[in-house]
Amino acid sequence: MSFHSILFDRPGGAKGGETLEAPVFFHDLNLDQIIDAITAGRKEYDLKPFFDTHLTDLAAIAYRHQIMRDLENEVLFQSIKSFSQQMRTMRQHLTAAEQLHYKYHKERWFLNGAEIYCEAVEHLLHDLHEAGPNSRGLLAFREYLAQYAESGQFKTLLQKAKELKSELSAIRYCVLIKDSSVTVRQYASEIDYSAAVEDTFAKFKQGAVEDYRAKFPASGMNHIEAQVLDQVALLNPVVFNALDDFCSRYAGYIAKTVVGFDREIQFYIAYLEYTEAFKRAGLKFCYPQLLDKGKNVSNREGFDLALAGKLIGEKSAIVCNDFFLDGDERILVVTGPNQGGKTTFARTFGQLHFLASLGCPVPGTEARLFLFDQLFAHFEREEDIANLRGKLQDDLVRIHRILDQATSNSVIVINEIFSSTTLKDAVDLGRKVLETISRLDALCVCVTFLDELSSLNDKTVSVVATIVPDNPTLRTYRIERKAADGLSYALAIAEKYQLTHEILKERIKS
Repeated sequence: MSFHSILFDRPGGAKGGETLEAPVFFHDLNLDQIIDAITAGRKEYDLKPFFDTHLTDLAAIAYRHQIMRDLENEVLFQSIKSFSQQMRTMRQHLTAAEQLHYKYHKERWFLNGAEIYCEAVEHLLHDLHEAGPNSRGLLAFREYLAQYAESGQFKTLLQKAKELKSELSAIRYCVLIKDSSVTVRQYASEIDYSAAVEDTFAKFKQGAVEDYRAKFPASGMNHIEAQVLDQVALLNPVVFNALDDFCSRYAGYIAKTVVGFDREIQFYIAYLEYTEAFKRAGLKFCYPQLLDKGKNVSNREGFDLALAGKLIGEKSAIVCNDFFLDGDERILVVTGPNQGGKTTFARTFGQLHFLASLGCPVPGTEARLFLFDQLFAHFEREEDIANLRGKLQDDLVRIHRILDQATSNSVIVINEIFSSTTLKDAVDLGRKVLETISRLDALCVCVTFLDELSSLNDKTVSVVATIVPDNPTLRTYRIERKAADGLSYALAIAEKYQLTHEILKERIKS
């Protein structure tokens, strides 16, 4: 079983490599906020390219699902986090070694880093055997790590590092300071009086006292200390020559595969830690079933991750929603009152499909989602004087570009387009857009104020943002599958405020 990546099931699994910048739809779907939250505090790993690059292969997604499930084992999860912490400490030692000025100071930090690295590898191998993962990815990495730990190169590195540390720790010397003269000589079994002094004064100790001992900075050494160390090296040439040789011979001791694993495994750790806050709030996540042929997608108790994150911080209630498409149904047309959750529902649809394409668990108790080739989002934009286009023209140019690029395997999220033109023109243009998407047979969510679009053809499904029946000014934020009836909202509001035609006529008469 060969291992090459914990993220990709085979070499070249990410077509074209890592994405260099976030997809254009991230901002519209608030995926930029989600990825920022997931990767916060992990800048050193450069994780965003992994979260920007979606998969287009079912086997690749199954590969990640298996690893995610393995990492739900808390013992294994903590073991890998411990390994990552050791690797981070090792990198800190190497960085310090590069930034320090004095030779033997640099070399000792390098030696410490090598020892930490070896211990990290050994501990992780032991923990992987103890935890017994089931995923193909972690099993393959465990096999690689076992072979690496048994290799002559690693064994020699470990042995030399331990021997050198032991020999350096065994060195004893004396420093004689008189006036401005400092003399370094071999230790001659002089008596250490520090213990006797402590015992003598122990009887005067009253409770905890401040520690006045000098704290030597780990990252600095002054010129006097450096000269003392140089003299110690002259007194112990065999050990320090061995240290020189070690630093030269093992300058590139870190295995690229181990470093790659340490970076890539953060994809899983970051996402699983991110979801914990939502789970503590009672929200659910599931492993979606991905479809590459049928398009009968569905989700139960899904929610917008970006919005939910804010609401959890504010300790506000989070409303979950369901959706499903059957048979030839392809387009969800979302209507209803303003501020009723329509845009949030559309974003949720897009977020679910993108996160599923990363191989991540998604919001909801169960989900069946489509493995798209491309995802597009068209949201209203403020007029940009730089492009010399009006709002309607800009809408048309942008939606035309999407329809030109989209295929039958694409997912399209449209939010309130053509609102800058007349009702008749908006209906005509909206109908043409949805008819084109219908002919493509692409999946789509379209948020609109045009009820006429909700019953365009057999591929369109009407879903409505509902209100509290007794008080039409209050939104439930629930999206229900039913026929659009925008007039009912206007009539209900008019009745609430006694502004219906009949009531106004009675007032005029009176």
